[in-house]
Amino acid sequence: MRFERRLIRPRNLVSNEKISPAEDARLDKSLPNDKAMAPGISIRNGPVEDAMDVDEPVTNGHKRKSRPSISKPTYKDDSGSEDDQPLAKRTKTNGNNNAASDSDDAPLKSKKMPPSYKETALPDTSSDDDTPLNVKLSKKKSAIEKAAAKEAQQIRAKDAKTKAKKVVKDESDDDDKPIAKSRPSNGAASHAKRKSNGVKKEESDSDAPIKKTKAAPKKAKATTASNKKVKAKTETPDVEDEEKFAWWNAESMGDGSIKWHTLEHNGVIFPPEYEPMPKHVKMRYDGEPIDLSIEAEEVASFWVHLIITNSVDNLNKPQFRENFFNDFKDYVKKYGATTKDGKKVTFTSLEKCDFQPMVDYLGPLHEARKNKSKEEKAAIKKAKDEAEAPYLHCIWDGRKELLGNPRVEPPGLFRGRGEHPKTGKVKTRVYPEQVTINIGKDAKVPTPPAGHKWGKVVHEQGATWVAMWKENINGAHKYVMLAANSAIKGMSDMKKFEKARELKKHIDKIRKDYTKDLKSELSADRQRATAMYFIDKLALRAGNEKDAENEAETVGCCSLKFEHITLTPPNKVTFDFLGKDSIRYHETSEVDPQIFKNLKIFKKPPKGEGDDIFDRLSTTQLNKHLTSYMPGLTAKVFRTYNASYTMSQELKKLDKDPRARGTIAEKVKLYNDANREVAILCNHKRSVGAAHESQMAKLGDKIKGIKYQNWRMKKMILDLDKTQRKKLGAAFFERDEDLTDEWIKEHQEWLVEQERVKITKKFEKENEKRKADKEKPHPEKELKERLRALKDLEAKFKKENKDNKVEAEGRSPTVEKFIASIEKNEDRIKTIELQAADRDGNKEVALGTSKINYIDPRLSVVFCKKFDVPIEKIFSKTLRDKFNWAIQTVEDNEDWEF
Repeated sequence: MRFERRLIRPRNLVSNEKISPAEDARLDKSLPNDKAMAPGISIRNGPVEDAMDVDEPVTNGHKRKSRPSISKPTYKDDSGSEDDQPLAKRTKTNGNNNAASDSDDAPLKSKKMPPSYKETALPDTSSDDDTPLNVKLSKKKSAIEKAAAKEAQQIRAKDAKTKAKKVVKDESDDDDKPIAKSRPSNGAASHAKRKSNGVKKEESDSDAPIKKTKAAPKKAKATTASNKKVKAKTETPDVEDEEKFAWWNAESMGDGSIKWHTLEHNGVIFPPEYEPMPKHVKMRYDGEPIDLSIEAEEVASFWVHLIITNSVDNLNKPQFRENFFNDFKDYVKKYGATTKDGKKVTFTSLEKCDFQPMVDYLGPLHEARKNKSKEEKAAIKKAKDEAEAPYLHCIWDGRKELLGNPRVEPPGLFRGRGEHPKTGKVKTRVYPEQVTINIGKDAKVPTPPAGHKWGKVVHEQGATWVAMWKENINGAHKYVMLAANSAIKGMSDMKKFEKARELKKHIDKIRKDYTKDLKSELSADRQRATAMYFIDKLALRAGNEKDAENEAETVGCCSLKFEHITLTPPNKVTFDFLGKDSIRYHETSEVDPQIFKNLKIFKKPPKGEGDDIFDRLSTTQLNKHLTSYMPGLTAKVFRTYNASYTMSQELKKLDKDPRARGTIAEKVKLYNDANREVAILCNHKRSVGAAHESQMAKLGDKIKGIKYQNWRMKKMILDLDKTQRKKLGAAFFERDEDLTDEWIKEHQEWLVEQERVKITKKFEKENEKRKADKEKPHPEKELKERLRALKDLEAKFKKENKDNKVEAEGRSPTVEKFIASIEKNEDRIKTIELQAADRDGNKEVALGTSKINYIDPRLSVVFCKKFDVPIEKIFSKTLRDKFNWAIQTVEDNEDWEF
């Protein structure tokens, strides 16, 4: 265990080790004098090679014994990854071969397109300034922190003033009471005061956590009519619809122990059993047909499915192949595989395995399922929905609540995220005997599938899950919980954000204290202060120790090792490790000079590869220290606070921004701009998607397509009234420079092809309807007749290009109608340009992470209310359900503040 390892240290690494003034002075000489660069700014250009790198291997001196550790992960593959290059310098692709693809499916096929948007349609937003956006935001981040400190002081002063007034008022009320009911004597008063210690609650405060504001002592005196109604509904056997329970208006959100009093549900949904292939379908090993057991055949079918779906990323990944084959060998050894003459087979190489006969059998079945008609797919879905309907809800304290996902995951091959060491291993089938059911004591226990029984049936009222089992890959427990829009989940979210609001009162003191401790004589205090700097400024997760044999070596701040940090003078720190979900974190940050100095000390000999940077700090110790500032404060609250507070400051600026009074599209872009800055400051980044360039090109072509429509309508205006050239001006009728002759011809060809697709689809749809109505379908010659219109369209375009004239089209065409249509199209172009700029700005930033998990949703609701933006533009249907509590609580309060 971590604690036991720390007790066995060389003498110079004891927990109360002090850092000598001489060591401090020696390192001070190497620090930069220029402190203009704000600390904690991430630079995406990666590590800088420097001959003075202080991380050169140490060959002398005693090296302390360290716990076993997985060696530094290798991120490069045989194909030559560009991960170590800046994004701006990576090879651009057309989507055919991009390692950053977000999908495991076959690569996208590139299509021939007109010239790129960068050359024509989209406005040029490039500049000669190559400074990363996060560096540009450094001064803004510093200003936000100063504003936070000032606000924290104001909040505490306001609280103190409020409490003082309360005390004076209470004393005044006592003076007005009759003598018999006035305060007791000094002795009695002191006795009463001692008796109330630990019982009196903190006074109500708009910024206090919801638990404190709701649990006031006056709670027991009266109950509102609405609360009585809620209570009455809970006690009756009738089921209350989940959408009608406004838990945010309830008197209390629970004491954290009992979550429910009655709970009923129908269990979980198991995947269908495996259907064996016909006996003549056999894989070959080293050229010889093999009879596999059903269990081994099922595992082989997982690999075959990857071949059918062309999941080349997994099929070619060495770790994935190795793990799959090791598990496949075990299944063959355990359950059996024989040749024609009944001899047992031992598999020694995946390369000798030929799955093509299975591919030839399962491939057509896969295609047949994909090619089913719309009606057939709808019928299958309807039957499936009807079968699953009883399992989708539970009855929670008399309320019908939607379950998150009551389905047991089917067996298959584990993918994992990032460079997970267990990718490719077999996820085994889960049986009812492995499942624990959590249900009310008086409720009927769900009936397990025939021939099976539940592993356990429990009645844990403090738990919020209804079923649980243990998966075989990482030994983690899987839970069936309530859906994101349930009362329990909503309460959890609301408490999380209220805790972040409470941190507002203490943030300045916390930052002041850890800044002071950066120079502490005690190494343990310096390590804690340095870790808090990383968590607060760089948004690193705290991290927990992993079991190297059973889990991916993912780390966070407190579990950083020697090899995860590279120091480059004067003050650059390069982080390179696997973070949450095995996603690589590879960033270079310019830090405060004192941080750089501390890291030099924490990495000095005899430390080496495999040793902890913070060997005197654990996540538990850090969180225990944080609770001294505020009850319940943990390291992860800082991410929520920083995201929400930064967003609140950005949205406040919109009050003076004239663009906030523009169109809906302009307002949404302003919101996304604010969200983007939060994501950058909180380090929520992503790789540029393989399809980004093609998507931007499509937007550019869409803009040029609208410009082409406008140009044709202007020609039609002249066809109706040539005097309009003088009235509207010659400039109005000039062709946009983006619309070259070459592009116009390509676009006209595309329009003809689109019309061909439209006619064909309409014909097929009509025939499907006639077939469903048992009528004779249209003959193919009718389709050919309809397609003749395309020749007329081609001839029309050819004549327009030659004569430079366009005849007026439409019903009763007039100049006024064409001008109105042109103006409408101009608005469409502005909207698309805003969308394009927004999408391009988000190519390296993950807005969803901060919006869903870290930004208080009430800020988004207030933004929509204040600037008349439909909530649907900010939150999807799923998020509107999840954050319904936020929408309802600040519905009529535009002045709500985080």
